[in-house]
Amino acid sequence: MGGRSKEEIVELGHTGLFTNDLDNQVAFYRDVLGLQITDEAPENGIVFMSSRPDAEHHELLLASGRDVERDVHLVQQIAWRCGSLAGLKALYGRIVDAQAPIDMVVSHGNAIGVYFRDPEGNRLEVYWQTGLEARQPFLYGIDLTLPEETLLAEVRERVAKFGQTGYIDEAMLAEQEVGQTH
Repeated sequence: MGGRSKEEIVELGHTGLFTNDLDNQVAFYRDVLGLQITDEAPENGIVFMSSRPDAEHHELLLASGRDVERDVHLVQQIAWRCGSLAGLKALYGRIVDAQAPIDMVVSHGNAIGVYFRDPEGNRLEVYWQTGLEARQPFLYGIDLTLPEETLLAEVRERVAKFGQTGYIDEAMLAEQEVGQTH
């Protein structure tokens, strides 16, 4: 770890995004992802939001003033961890209901994730940690509408087979923007 103290950086605290339509972005993060507004400064065009306001004042800062076109890639992804597979599946349902563009629904072996876009095209991920170990990259498409036990059995089977070496569904990955620039 390069001789650094474990007390220096312990976790990512928050992310800030500039936005073209602050009200629309706030509504998306509140209504679809369930974040709560913890503070706001309308005169400055700033809204602070958190999934766990008792523990973290804000995990997301939304600010007016985005000055680039929507197709400019500024952020590769912002990821939110879910506490359970049932919670991830419920969130997936809300994402589908909101008609948010979904890039992929995948297993990473150690996690199951949904990659999707907010209304301004920022890439987001919601994921649940499986408790399994798998060498990364590990990526293949899954169906979150399957019953939990069926889904977990499939993930365990793939991890047993490919967990030591990693695994990428190349056909699926070719359609994505993970690690690519355009």
